[in-house]
Amino acid sequence: MRETDLGVDGPVALEVPDSEPRHRVHAYLDVAVVVVVLACTNLIAHCTTAWANVVSVPVAAVVLLALMRRRGLGWHELGLSPRHWRRGTLYAVGAVALVLSVVAIGAALPITRPFFLADRYATISGALIASMIVIPLQTVIPEELAFRGVLHGTLDRVYGARGVFFSGSLLFGLWHIASSFGLTSGNAGLAAVLGGGWFGQVLGIALAVVVTGAAGVVFTWLRRRSGSLLAPIALHWSVNGAGALAAALVWHTTFG
Repeated sequence: MRETDLGVDGPVALEVPDSEPRHRVHAYLDVAVVVVVLACTNLIAHCTTAWANVVSVPVAAVVLLALMRRRGLGWHELGLSPRHWRRGTLYAVGAVALVLSVVAIGAALPITRPFFLADRYATISGALIASMIVIPLQTVIPEELAFRGVLHGTLDRVYGARGVFFSGSLLFGLWHIASSFGLTSGNAGLAAVLGGGWFGQVLGIALAVVVTGAAGVVFTWLRRRSGSLLAPIALHWSVNGAGALAAALVWHTTFG
């Protein structure tokens, strides 16, 4: 980059180092740090202790937020700017209403009711605790803060919208590999369709990656459309939380 300075004999061209390549490298490093931290967090959460499974994802999300704020990501890049709260709330309400309608229909139809028979939500009390406490605090808010907040902001600086949609959604799908072990064995509907044994388990994991990756696309669209994390948080909770409550109701009405 060249600038001019007024010297004794007139304007003199000065060579000023261009900082753009350096900023580009820093942006790539930010993406790499976020991805590595998320990968390590996933391994710690699912391959160590039960206590680590509870606290690792929320702690990692807060650490990544603080780190990337220090690296210069603005609140609007993280989806946390107050100026987008109103728009985010409107999209959140619409997303929740749509999901609740779909879940209610799915739980009522005989052909789809077996897919709600997840063992972990066999009791009303367990489903309530999971839906109102565990899922929001351990899963939904930390994951959205990490993926549609921090990862979204760092990817957007480097790759733009296409990179955010593709890379962010792919990573979100891969994030669910570890949590999908035993998925078919704990769900009567999935076991009936995909079968049992190791082959059914592999199919269940593959299906989970595809479905959560597709969900990541929708969450990302809501995040970019509303400018706020409120909308994807609401949609994410309604899918998981309402699904848990619906599962308990199906168990209760089927075998109660």
